[in-house]
Amino acid sequence: MTLVKTTYNRRSFLRSTALAGGGMLLGVNWLASCRPEAEAGSMEIPEEWFEVNAYLKIGDNGVVTIMSPNPEGGQNVKTSMPMIVAEELDVDWKNVIVEQAPLNTDAFTRQFIGGSQAIRLSWQPLRIAGASARHMLREAAAQAWQVPVGEVTTKAGILYHAASGRSAGYGEMAASAAVVAVPEEVELKEVNDFSIIGTSRKNVDGAKIVTGRPLFGIDYHCDGMLIAMIVHPPAFGMKLRSFDDAAVRSMPGIKDIFPIQVLANDYERQHFDTCTFPELVAIVGNSTWEVMNAKKALQIEWESFSDHSEARSSFGNTRTVQIPAGLENTIDHRAKMMEIAAQPANVRRQDGDPEAAFKNAAQVIERTYTAPFLAHNCMEPMNFFAHVTEEKAELAGPLQKPEYTEQALSARLGIPLENIDIQMTRLGGGYGRRSYAHWLIESALISQKVKAPVKLIYTREDDMTAGIYRPTYHATYRAALDADNNLIAFHVKAGGIPESPLFPNRFPAGAVDNYLAEEWSINSNITIGSFRAPRSNFIAGAEQAFLDEVAEAAGKDPIEFRLELLNRAQTDPVGENNDYDPARYAGVLELVKEKSNWQPGATDAHRGVSAYFCHNTYAAHVLDLAIENGKPVVQKVCSALDCGIVINPDAAVNMTEGAVVDGIGCAMYGALTFRNGMPEKSNFDTYRMIRMSEAPKAVEVYFVENNIDPTGMGEPAFPPVIGALANALYRATGERFYDQPFLGDEQVLG
Repeated sequence: MTLVKTTYNRRSFLRSTALAGGGMLLGVNWLASCRPEAEAGSMEIPEEWFEVNAYLKIGDNGVVTIMSPNPEGGQNVKTSMPMIVAEELDVDWKNVIVEQAPLNTDAFTRQFIGGSQAIRLSWQPLRIAGASARHMLREAAAQAWQVPVGEVTTKAGILYHAASGRSAGYGEMAASAAVVAVPEEVELKEVNDFSIIGTSRKNVDGAKIVTGRPLFGIDYHCDGMLIAMIVHPPAFGMKLRSFDDAAVRSMPGIKDIFPIQVLANDYERQHFDTCTFPELVAIVGNSTWEVMNAKKALQIEWESFSDHSEARSSFGNTRTVQIPAGLENTIDHRAKMMEIAAQPANVRRQDGDPEAAFKNAAQVIERTYTAPFLAHNCMEPMNFFAHVTEEKAELAGPLQKPEYTEQALSARLGIPLENIDIQMTRLGGGYGRRSYAHWLIESALISQKVKAPVKLIYTREDDMTAGIYRPTYHATYRAALDADNNLIAFHVKAGGIPESPLFPNRFPAGAVDNYLAEEWSINSNITIGSFRAPRSNFIAGAEQAFLDEVAEAAGKDPIEFRLELLNRAQTDPVGENNDYDPARYAGVLELVKEKSNWQPGATDAHRGVSAYFCHNTYAAHVLDLAIENGKPVVQKVCSALDCGIVINPDAAVNMTEGAVVDGIGCAMYGALTFRNGMPEKSNFDTYRMIRMSEAPKAVEVYFVENNIDPTGMGEPAFPPVIGALANALYRATGERFYDQPFLGDEQVLG
């Protein structure tokens, strides 16, 4: 076992001695729920335990409840995170039930999802939480039996003393354990002793989801609740001038119509306070249908806004963001990106003498890749419930960063944090879209104005046309080969509107003697934000497609070419800031090569390979496709990942499968274009999404087995599948694909 100090996160543990006869409560950071209500209903509930937020609870019959502070957005942390606690607690999984915690920053830390960090950053605290509870139970048993604590063992929620033959369930010792001092240090299990971690456990909300139980914000209801909708400017670069509500006020069911300002003028926006249109018109009524009809009838005048700047603070670093005036067009974006890309850019990394290497090269390959703006298009439109009074605010709904949004809400309402209660519902889609929860503030302002509980609902058109989008990107790559077809120089120059996708220290940095990475960006009033695997979601596909073309020019197999570079990065690295482990990177390539039965030089297979490192995890794909009736059909994707210890294989496989489908759909069809500042697509009749029949016929997922602490899974498999798709399309058609979407809606391959 590994000995660790509990003082690593001392505030994670809080003993309660106020139990009325039979429960043990441990206040724990980083816990998530772990059992569906349907299963919990079939177990015998303890007669005595206390419902206290943010506590691990052990009842008098040994049943354990673990609160769930982290939002659940489909990544299955509600199953995987409590598995970690249960493992170290050494409790039988069937005796664990769940409660969803509200936002409580006094009891929990990092109470949000994003960046594929939930498991990685909670791994140690969760283990300590379970191990400390187990130690206190053993200590209580040792005192009761008058034996050394070292002789007390546990298994599946039972305490044993082998020498005397005594045993007791956790519930029998819970009250005594509650008065035992929290240990200064605890022993953690060795990886080889895990019995829960590494085993597949079903999604704890699965039965509720498929039977339509009310889990999501859109399901939320309370008596007396009104329905609200907003009207925002039709184009980026515009703001509210005036509106005429005379005709609308007399429409059936309409209670009120008024403007709202989402954020105060003097408010310094924090990292997640992105707000596309701060001035809106709110319509409140009895029902969704009545409010939607009023929304269509409302007469509003808009006007262009002027150039301005916004102060934004990103985790303590304040910067000024310039917001240009004007109504932007996609055709102008393309021209401007080409113009700026041809000019000198900001050098982020330079190794060796790239200029001389390119000048003396035997062969130079240069290619440019682009990708459009993308909308998130969560299946559940944005929504939030709010009931705001003079003294307090009660809210409920789906969001990814509640503890940060709560701070903005407190500032806007003038209500202290301790008087704000946010209940978190399951997210019907997220991956960045619900990080910027301005609609929570909107719902609260509307409730405050009408003095009633309100549920704000965005229509699909509201969501798709109001941001927040994946930026549009542009990247030019150059590679220099010598007379022996060795890669001697590599140059990437990447930019976008309004940010660059460049990661200057990622592969192949560190594997090439002469390396140059440059970036640029163009300001825009079109609002962007996190989109699944931010920036990586473009640059990985471009890089991996380019590496395939370089391998072909060098006369080398694509996998062997990458492995040669990674071997160089491992044995004789260039530079000191390479942010990847070349051995682990090579490991996923070797695994996917084996599992896909990759045959170097094979000409009868339309298959492409790609590998990438992001969010602390390594992922590789081999994608096989065929052309049928002029359309690509993805027959199979073989995926290999190194995410360290896999907590719940079922969940990890599901996330990989979802990432593969999502990546293929975005690369093939996804695009949002603008004309005079207005999004040209506003619903699924024009915004092309991947269809069920277009998903891969099979996805096989394999994991590198090691004992490295777990890392991210929600995002890393997404970016490289785009490169694998581009490379497979080339082998199927003989045509290289440089611009996304590769097909769009109507294109047929020749």
